[in-house]
Parts: sequence; C-alpha cells; structure tokens
Amino acid sequence: MSNLVEPEYDDYGWTQWHWLVRYREKFKLGKNTQIGANTIIDAMHGVDIEDDVKIGFGCVIISNSTIDNKNGKVVLKKNCKIGSNAVIMPGVTVGENAVVGALSFVNKNVPANTVYVGIPAKELNKRV
Repeated sequence: MSNLVEPEYDDYGWTQWHWLVRYREKFKLGKNTQIGANTIIDAMHGVDIEDDVKIGFGCVIISNSTIDNKNGKVVLKKNCKIGSNAVIMPGVTVGENAVVGALSFVNKNVPANTVYVGIPAKELNKRV
C-alpha cells in the first residue's frame, strides 16, 4: 500500500505543497514525484512529468513563452532531477536519469544520463 498523496488544487491551481499548475488539463504527473514549494508549471502546450522525478524549490517549467513566442510540450523523463530555481523552457525534454543543476536555464533538450548546468545549460558530464 502506498503512502503517496495526490495533489489537491485550489481554484487558482496552487497545491497543498505550494506549487502551481496552470492549464491542469494538459498536465500529467507520474508516480513518486517530488516538486518543491514555489515551483510554477505552465502546461498550456503540455507538461509531462514521469515517475520518480525530483524538482527543487522555486523552479519554472513553461510550455509557452510570450517573450520569444516559443511554445511546445515539456517532458521530464523518468528519474530526472531538476535543481532549485532552474528554468525549463518550452519544447524541452529532460532525459531519463539526467540532472539539471540549480539556477540553470534549459532551452534545449538534455540527453539521458547527463548533467547539465549553467545559463544557458550545457553538459558538464555524463552520469555513470
């Protein structure tokens, strides 16, 4: 039997753990995920978070950007980890077992089993 609790959303999209999802109808959340407080998820064009994903505090995950008119589904693959205050831009896929460092700006796909850091995020090394 699982002790996991499903998120409950208020009228504005905030959960009981203080993270926000806009366009919940286009948001998919896998099992055994952890999302830090003050994380904002804009799923206008879709956001899929697969099983065992960990997201730090204060992250921004957007599938639509009005600044540069980019949009596209964001996918966080199984067991990836996103460090606190990272930004994931539209159309990005973070691969299985990948790690995105804290404060990173991710505007391109992150391959599986890699570590990406920086602004913009670049490969630091591979995970073994």
